Amino acid sequence: MRVEIWSDIACPWCYIGKARFEKGLAAFAHRDEIEVVHRSFELDPNRAKGDTGPVLDMLAKKYGRTLDEARAMEAHVASNAHSEGLGYRTEGRDHGNTFDIHRLLHLAKERGRQNELLDLAYRANFAEERSVFDAETLVRLGVEAGLDETEVRAVLADETAYAQAVREDEREAAELGANGVPFFVLDRRYGISGGQPAEVFTQALEQAWQGRTVLQPVGADADTTAPACDVDGNC
Repeated sequence: MRVEIWSDIACPWCYIGKARFEKGLAAFAHRDEIEVVHRSFELDPNRAKGDTGPVLDMLAKKYGRTLDEARAMEAHVASNAHSEGLGYRTEGRDHGNTFDIHRLLHLAKERGRQNELLDLAYRANFAEERSVFDAETLVRLGVEAGLDETEVRAVLADETAYAQAVREDEREAAELGANGVPFFVLDRRYGISGGQPAEVFTQALEQAWQGRTVLQPVGADADTTAPACDVDGNC
């Protein structure tokens, strides 16, 4: 059975949701028969490449908050991340266009290293002092994930490389009704939005495995308002 996960590296709830999904998957009896595919979704596709800035400034401007209020928002997310055993820096992170990261993740998918690169990119963006919006950082992350450096540099240098694959993922997300991320689709039968608790993912996997045919929110325990980032970049 295939599980497809639409996400953006700039989305903190995608970072947290991935960890929760993996815990839910670990509790699923048929976990070794699940294929997980990560798909592209840009929260800020109109942001110019190279236009980066501090996350706290972006949050304050976007939500009309003070910097102290933006710090409180980040502290809340950090608390959720820490509860899943994830690192999360509330200061010093930046925000920018993620198109190149998605293109590189498609290369990694072809080479069987997608999950490795995604984990490294999330950790770099949220837990370490490394900007994923810097080309040289992306090269290093690609190499750490097991990709060939020359190939990584070639993809980053050619803006058309895997561009169509990214756009196709985004088109499919729209067709499936995804208006935010993370968005999980199980065997094209169930759709789950947001960073749900691990047990909800386990329940969803069990129900999808039994052969349900309607794409719908999962179970009575599923929270349709679980934390997510929407198409306008609101998290």
